[in-house]
Amino acid sequence: MTVQGNQTNPSAVELGSSEPLLEVKRLKKYFPIRRGFLRQIVGNVKAVDDVNFHVKEGETLSLVGESGCGKTTTGRCVLRAVDPTDGQVNYRDPVLGRIDIAKLDDEKIRIVRRSIRMIFQDPYASLNPRMTLQEIVGAPLRAMGIAQGKEIEEIVAHTLTLVGLRPEYMRRYPHAFSGGQRQRIGLARALAPAPTFVVCDEPVSALDVSVQAQILNLLKELQEKMGLTYLFVAHDLSVVAHISDRVAVMYVGKIVELASTAELFSHPMHPYTEALMSAIPRPDPRPREKRILLTGEVANPANPPTGCYFHPRCKYAKEICSQVEPVLEEITPGHYAKCHFARELSLVGAVKASL
Repeated sequence: MTVQGNQTNPSAVELGSSEPLLEVKRLKKYFPIRRGFLRQIVGNVKAVDDVNFHVKEGETLSLVGESGCGKTTTGRCVLRAVDPTDGQVNYRDPVLGRIDIAKLDDEKIRIVRRSIRMIFQDPYASLNPRMTLQEIVGAPLRAMGIAQGKEIEEIVAHTLTLVGLRPEYMRRYPHAFSGGQRQRIGLARALAPAPTFVVCDEPVSALDVSVQAQILNLLKELQEKMGLTYLFVAHDLSVVAHISDRVAVMYVGKIVELASTAELFSHPMHPYTEALMSAIPRPDPRPREKRILLTGEVANPANPPTGCYFHPRCKYAKEICSQVEPVLEEITPGHYAKCHFARELSLVGAVKASL
């Protein structure tokens, strides 16, 4: 892709040989902190702070990290469920062409949401208990004017079949289904308008392990069948390893490492990624590398530390880490890391740790 050792910020270079389906540049989302009788703004929670990545057509890019790192907010900014504070979300829409989602008005956002859909995390809270499956799955079709009457029923029946549910279930209510079946309903609702890009917001985290595998396999099957592109938000690295083509690791609103799945799991280059890898449960009873237990607390996004945000918890930290913030550099082709010592450290990945 590019020459090894390139130290240019990936936001300023061509990310990929072909034009990506989605390209996020310097995305920021700040939530104001208000205090006092007049509710004046006294600061900001930097939920997403200068994030850059791209997603190629047909691939799955996963955003991973601890709770509160900004991965879900990033996905919602891409969908414009929340308005970004700054940055660009460039998307190749089948109707509007190449557009910046962050700058669109409400009318065009409605058009874009035909091709960009979202699967929500909680299959219980995300479904209206007073609506039947036909009403739930058909809601986006009616709202977007895609279909009416009998045609909606036909599309709903076809979509339910796609996700492994029987069409005759469309007259039932959500309470009649298990958690895994409810998530299939949520998946059907997302797929009904025939999208090209789907934001998956931790779609299996609330499910049993055996059901997780079923939903993940279904997502991969539908991706191949329908030509879908996924932005997959998760905190479970074992799930990410199963479904992702590339992985971006986030910490306190910033991407600290980005690489292909195989490369990231075998050769992590950021200490935070190494710590996440060591926490992956393994059924192998043989001795393995000792788990890395991070000290201290996650940095406060409203008042982050100077320099590298991770340095107060990093066992490799040196003086420069507390003074100068590192940049996200391409250390090897396609492998980016935000660490001053990424080229010097020899970190243990999930593959090495399991040997």
